Amino acid sequence: MAWKRILDVFIEGEPKGQPRPRAFAKNGKARVYSAATAEGWKGQIALAVRDLIPEEPLAGPVMVDAEFVMKRPKNHVRANGELKDWAPNFHLHKPDRDNLDKAVLDTLTTIGLWEDDCQVVRGSITKRYASPGERTGMRLVVEATGE
Repeated sequence: MAWKRILDVFIEGEPKGQPRPRAFAKNGKARVYSAATAEGWKGQIALAVRDLIPEEPLAGPVMVDAEFVMKRPKNHVRANGELKDWAPNFHLHKPDRDNLDKAVLDTLTTIGLWEDDCQVVRGSITKRYASPGERTGMRLVVEATGE
């Protein structure tokens, strides 16, 4: 099966995960709402790729690779700009990788890259800290088979 690259783009910004729906009780009735904390990030994704998507939604299997480059805490970096010896490369804190992925896939579905994100059959997700001087954001690669 041959994969064809559809998108390969870096989207600058602060990656946010798709929040979980929240529930509360009011006057004895349950209510559910979705927090909008990821809407700005999702808007950045949509703006960055909207002119790059094909006219027709992708059909068939799709692969999505996402590398999230997260802001590094100041205590990881020495005054001279070098990383401290103990500073980790990988981001081991929230947001969770599945919530980051969900925000991206939902956005790409909304803007019509494909019919439904159930078409995504493979791919990788990486969460890492930015190196000193590196921009935060996400490298997004989308490939399709055209089946």
